[in-house]
Amino acid sequence: MVNRALKIFTYYAESDKKRLGHEWPRGEYIKALFGDIGALAKLTMAKDGLRDIEDVDIKLSREFADVLSCLIYLAHKYNIDLEKAFYEGMDELEKRATTPAGVIGLTKTDAKTGTLTP
Repeated sequence: MVNRALKIFTYYAESDKKRLGHEWPRGEYIKALFGDIGALAKLTMAKDGLRDIEDVDIKLSREFADVLSCLIYLAHKYNIDLEKAFYEGMDELEKRATTPAGVIGLTKTDAKTGTLTP
């Protein structure tokens, strides 16, 4: 999945070089991600009956894929081992969810790391 996403984004990079003379900077992909998340929010509203959008299931699955592929590409551009980060994050969440002190005792967020602390 990761390799496929990265391959597709190389096509976009090549197209941007021809069209714009350069690749999109990383920050532009962050902006695109926010657009995709906005579209995803509207589609989830439609799925929940709050909006009327045709073919919502197909569009919803594609939008989830768009968001995921953009996250994969951004992690790559920022030299993040996404698979490693995912498992480390899940281990931390599991610890918090299964340890009473891990859930109840975490009340403050460390400003530098964004990590919850007792």
